[in-house]
Amino acid sequence: MTAAESPPQPLSPQFLNVGGIRTRHVTGGEGRPVVLLHGIGRSLEDFEPTIRALSGTHRVYAPDLIGFGYTDKPQVNYSLPGLARFVRHYLDAVGETRPVTLIGNSLGGAVAQTFAVIYPEQTRGLGLVNSAGFGRDVALALRLCALPGLGERLLAPGPASARRVTRSLFASPAFATPERVAHTLALARQPGAARAFLSVLRSIGTVRGARAEWQAKLAGRLPALKRPTLIVWGDRDEILPAHHLEAARRTHPHATVHLFTQTGHVPQIEREAEFNALLHAFLEHNRL
Repeated sequence: MTAAESPPQPLSPQFLNVGGIRTRHVTGGEGRPVVLLHGIGRSLEDFEPTIRALSGTHRVYAPDLIGFGYTDKPQVNYSLPGLARFVRHYLDAVGETRPVTLIGNSLGGAVAQTFAVIYPEQTRGLGLVNSAGFGRDVALALRLCALPGLGERLLAPGPASARRVTRSLFASPAFATPERVAHTLALARQPGAARAFLSVLRSIGTVRGARAEWQAKLAGRLPALKRPTLIVWGDRDEILPAHHLEAARRTHPHATVHLFTQTGHVPQIEREAEFNALLHAFLEHNRL
């Protein structure tokens, strides 16, 4: 049985109250704290292999962000600063007072960067995995979702759309398993999921792509913090193209950078062993 076909080890998510928001999360391990932040429309399961790998050496926190997964989806205006503040409130709720290293995939990477800018004293390091924030180019489907009316229709949940979304995450179709497709469909069917998705998407992008303003603000403030940073990408990412890596390298000249070959949008799953080895080496070298 291949890694793509192997069933994931079961997690044991729990719920806690974060400022009145019923929040689903997983914690595990002991050691220096690491926070794992998933992408838009996704959930903590996208970091399942990373949770298992890091729990032996670190204290791991993996929440479903407000508006996503199985966490509450209140009717609010979602934004990157709002998501970053939610992460801070989440850390307060779990009683974590130490500075943390944030590992974010896609939207989660933009949230991690925003957190670092707002709460520099709470940030030890950053891991940016195919992260938003380094270019206007995004998948056509996401740009179309920015259009009022069309976005609502495109996000109508169904088996076919769940298969397309899941397939778009990976370079190899072997990873788009029936279990992952079913999980994608279940997330899309959560009440309020489409509304939260579109609120976030439209706050950071338009039909022309990701807005330049918030990216410029991050690029102007993050390098001065000089936090240890790991940036990785998959060379066959269909969501955020791999050429964004060059912009990320220019913004963070001090960063450790790696490009995975034959890999899509979630290398922490598609290149599990290599990703975990790279992440462990980065964390240990920088004592994060």
